[in-house]
Amino acid sequence: MNIFTEAARLEEENRPFAIAQIIDSRGSTPRHSAQMLIRPDGSITGTIGGGMVERKVIDESLLALEERKPRLFHGRMARNGSDAVGSDCGGAMSVFISVHGLRPRLVLIGAGHVNQAIAKNAALLGFDIAVADIYRDSLKADAFPPSTQLLHADTFSLAVDALAIRPDNFVLIATNNQDREALDKLVEQPVAWLGLLASRRKVQVFLRELREKGVSEANIARLHAPVGYDIGAETPEEIAISVLAEILQIKNRAPGGLMMAANHPSRHQRVVIRGAGDIASGVALRLFHAGFKVFMVEVEQPTVIRRSVAFAQAMFDGEMCVEGVTGRRAATVAEAISLSEHGVIPLLVDPDCALLEQLKPGCVVDAILAKQNLGTHIDMAAVTIALGPGFHAGKDCHAVVETNRGHWLGQVIYSGCAQENTGVPGNIMGHTSLRVIRAPVAGVFRAAVKLGDLVAEGDVIAWVGESEIKAPLSGMVRGLLSDGLTVVSGFKIGDIDPRGEKADFTSVSDKARAIGGGVLEALMMLMHQGVKSTRDVLEVA
Repeated sequence: MNIFTEAARLEEENRPFAIAQIIDSRGSTPRHSAQMLIRPDGSITGTIGGGMVERKVIDESLLALEERKPRLFHGRMARNGSDAVGSDCGGAMSVFISVHGLRPRLVLIGAGHVNQAIAKNAALLGFDIAVADIYRDSLKADAFPPSTQLLHADTFSLAVDALAIRPDNFVLIATNNQDREALDKLVEQPVAWLGLLASRRKVQVFLRELREKGVSEANIARLHAPVGYDIGAETPEEIAISVLAEILQIKNRAPGGLMMAANHPSRHQRVVIRGAGDIASGVALRLFHAGFKVFMVEVEQPTVIRRSVAFAQAMFDGEMCVEGVTGRRAATVAEAISLSEHGVIPLLVDPDCALLEQLKPGCVVDAILAKQNLGTHIDMAAVTIALGPGFHAGKDCHAVVETNRGHWLGQVIYSGCAQENTGVPGNIMGHTSLRVIRAPVAGVFRAAVKLGDLVAEGDVIAWVGESEIKAPLSGMVRGLLSDGLTVVSGFKIGDIDPRGEKADFTSVSDKARAIGGGVLEALMMLMHQGVKSTRDVLEVA
């Protein structure tokens, strides 16, 4: 069989294979110019000369296929003509191994207008496309690229089974009124990317129902919903561009953002945030989207209640997604740096900031919100910023950002302190302290409800030890401590939002966004002013 004919056939079928080509040979070698095709099962078409060197090239090719990366192999021959890989006695050859037939697979659940537009554009981007629907009339061959796999099934559950979805597949659910069935099948199935085309309100309902079913936060965090980039898309063609942009960002492991900002100084600058609660996470999002390399350091078991919008949850689940940005727990600084380079916010257990010497950040942000200074000092980095009371700008840090709700929320203070803590939570529909739930006694916390649940006044929502904790008012459970944590009397363990169904527990708060904006303003200002040669220090090799 001709090697090029076989390669074309495998490429058309999107079946992986490697091509090994001799690019250099010296001395006595069986072949000086040859190519060989290697399949994942080790079978070959063509030869580069046989013997041990060829066997070694096949082994190297299988590793290249597994890693999906090309590689270069150098082999030597003995003077007597036999193979002696690694010997210095005879001829030598260099073989370049390239990998082919690995088009990414995009699975579209639903064959409506949006998925038709996505399929057409995805085909131009080199995706292998499969489409499934329960309505046979929707699966019109002329509505999709010629090579698209079209599948009809009686239910979307059966369609998911028949599609044989693999962990490296990208999957989009867009089925109008049948998306919940497909989501139930896919949310706990490992895939490279899982997106849901739905309104924000519908997504909130689905997330609440998934939690009620016991789906883990880690699996829920993998769901990209609502899906796509916010480009004002309305038509199916515009929505296709929005969705595919997100898929390409994940596939290419890119941080996203405008190309015009690619050479901005912030693109390669590290910022370490102390704490990873909901306010700290709002700050992290602001800096991440501005192009900074964000690292977060936390305690082993953070006592965060707004867990659905806090990267701190990754300390328990390993991974947490907040508004489409992924945070992942890292075991080492090297792992954290690698995650950051691939567009992920790494979290490290380092409450005392002992790893700063290794991380070498240009900026440290104290976002613990402890109402007192827990060890942050102005020499931690070229720029040190702190949130709220307990810090003196110009002494403890370069800038303080106001955290007290009101006219000055988010204000940057370059000399002096923030307002004192009032001890009164923000007012929501006339409720302040009442909506915040505190432990009546010391003990181990156990939840009786989940984040996003709607509760009535008097409902049992948790226990601390043997003491029942009842809802002080009706509304949505917006904050709740992680199960199994030990608390002291008076410790904040939950938060009820009296707006009920109208509340949004999946998005960071307006307060977090305002404070995040203040941090970004302070950082940019101090960078331009050149505090301690900030620009030089912030540049990471």
